[in-house]
Amino acid sequence: MYHYLRNRRNQRHFPLPFIENFLPTKHCNWPFSTLTVQTPNANPNLEAVPSNFHAHSPQKPNLLFTHNLTSTHRAAPSLDKSPPFNQNTLNDIISSNKIITSYIRSGDLSSALQVFRNMTVKTTVTWNAMLAGYSRKPGKLTEAQKLFDQIPEKDTVSYNIMLAGYVQNSDMETVWSFFNSMPSKDIASWNTMISGFAQKGEMAKARELFLAMPEKNSVTWSAMISGYVECGALELAEEFFEFAAVKSVVAWTAMISGYMKFGKIEKAERLFKEMPVKNLVTWNAMTAGYVENCRAEDGLKIFRIMLRYGIRPNHSSLSSVLLGCSELSALQLGKQVHQLVCKSSLRDDTTACTSLISMYCKCGVLDDAWKLFLETKSKDIVSWNAMISGYAQHGAGEKALHLFEEMRSEGIRPDWITFVAVLLACNHAGLVDIGVRYFDSMVKVYGVEPRPDHYTCMVDLLGRAGKLVEAVDLIKKMPFKPHSAIFGTLLGACRIHKNLELAEFAAQNLLNLDPQSAAGYVQLANVYAATNKWDHVARVRRSMKDNKVVKTPGYSWIEIKSTVHEFRSGDRVHPELASIHEKLNELEKKMKLAGYVPDLESALHDVGEEQKEQLLLWHSEKLAIAFGLIVVPYGTPIRVFKNLRVCGDCHRAIKYISAIERREIIVRDTVRFHHFKGGCCSCGDYW
Repeated sequence: MYHYLRNRRNQRHFPLPFIENFLPTKHCNWPFSTLTVQTPNANPNLEAVPSNFHAHSPQKPNLLFTHNLTSTHRAAPSLDKSPPFNQNTLNDIISSNKIITSYIRSGDLSSALQVFRNMTVKTTVTWNAMLAGYSRKPGKLTEAQKLFDQIPEKDTVSYNIMLAGYVQNSDMETVWSFFNSMPSKDIASWNTMISGFAQKGEMAKARELFLAMPEKNSVTWSAMISGYVECGALELAEEFFEFAAVKSVVAWTAMISGYMKFGKIEKAERLFKEMPVKNLVTWNAMTAGYVENCRAEDGLKIFRIMLRYGIRPNHSSLSSVLLGCSELSALQLGKQVHQLVCKSSLRDDTTACTSLISMYCKCGVLDDAWKLFLETKSKDIVSWNAMISGYAQHGAGEKALHLFEEMRSEGIRPDWITFVAVLLACNHAGLVDIGVRYFDSMVKVYGVEPRPDHYTCMVDLLGRAGKLVEAVDLIKKMPFKPHSAIFGTLLGACRIHKNLELAEFAAQNLLNLDPQSAAGYVQLANVYAATNKWDHVARVRRSMKDNKVVKTPGYSWIEIKSTVHEFRSGDRVHPELASIHEKLNELEKKMKLAGYVPDLESALHDVGEEQKEQLLLWHSEKLAIAFGLIVVPYGTPIRVFKNLRVCGDCHRAIKYISAIERREIIVRDTVRFHHFKGGCCSCGDYW
């Protein structure tokens, strides 16, 4: 292979001049004149292929009849005697073939078979159509083999259909044997084999066939590039992509997906700009890639651009953009996507509905999520998991557990994700004993092996309840090496209960596993600060500086009329800052009259009390809430989101604010949702 590529390198050069990063804008100058917009239910990743490529979709086979239509066609043996052939017979054959193909496309194999059996004259096209139906359908390979053996005169298309059936429904040894037995092979035969090996991750064998293949087309190169991307061999995929004689949209899209998968966003953006033709899958790859690489805002931007070009999204597009909406808590865009789903053929699609349920849960609108859950006609395990997780995140532990039992009564078997949600529900509701019982039942009752995520939930459950020794014992009994999140969770519990000894134990283990963990240093410093050991706090901060560990800055945001307003602690840049400070000062006076006392332990600096109070008053979530009180109409919940855990003082203050202002305030932090109303929080001060 490398010799082949080296020879090609001597013949062709592909200079890659610097191209500035793709920035989605309203006025994009991209060549879309040849773009074909696919319907949501179509396969949008199709590329132009040679006319003789029928291995996977023999929808328009050549009319090579097995009967003596003209003097140039030899009569073939038939299963039954046929009447004299005339134009009417030809018309009947063509009509019947179309009907058979239509039934097969809709998945109605029995109706197609009935038409097939009633035909007095069958052509090879007829046989191939039926063979395609059987070979594609899972569990019908034996019937496909029998039908293949009955074909009076097999052509290359017949062999290719059967070969594709073996690739989809059998092992590659059987496929290889059949391939070698084929009397003639065309480019489609080779492509089917290469694609089969590539899909199963056997790239060495795919490469051998690629080198032996007498003639290659765009499908061949695309199969190799996609295969290497899926296997994680990005450098080999790049090499094949560079030397591909014809780069199809599939090859371009595969490379974009590969770059996004490995975090090489700039390279993906460059290819996206250079692509001569883009299809729906290309846009989906960019949207999903941005979201998966924590750049959800860019993902939503490119989705909007896609819609402006008139490209209709499918369920993959919507799943990615809804995940982006969830991460950014972009409720307004999420609602627009919901309207888009309702107007499309995806309105009854379980995947689309589940994505919407998850989005509403993560944007803090639990009632709409539940309403949509009830309206979803066909619920799968993912749908149930999304709703159970939603209740768990919002602290509605009893509702989550009730829904879990209802799911069981519906005959749906829980999976490992279900139990993460169930344990999370127990954790947030403080249901320790129930959580332990569910954890113990995973293997005994349901045959679900606990994973690290389950142990993390259990350590959190025990730790928050003050059972730190039991949490440590559970860590020691784990059947695999604890990961950093386990010790991070334990460290957080030690902070709540001010257990210095175990906090130092957890921090040491956390930093051994992840020396650059800012959370480890910060949590340990917080434990020291809570016990007024400021010299230890200073030592931790010096250690952070020496190891070049940067603390993630805390910030909060609120969405107002589809515009996201972001605040940092002590913010000095927001245009409405003067009004916000005025509102906060007014609230502080009212809160103190109502009995509020600032929790100075939450001000993690060794400064005077007055300065600590000022720092607390300007925490990012308080700034966002004050802004929400100014601009959000009365009667509408104020929804604020934070990238870190809500501090104890803010939690206490927001309870007072909700009572004084008579407003419902919903705050989501990294742990859960808090619903503040009438001076109370849904978490019951347990979070």
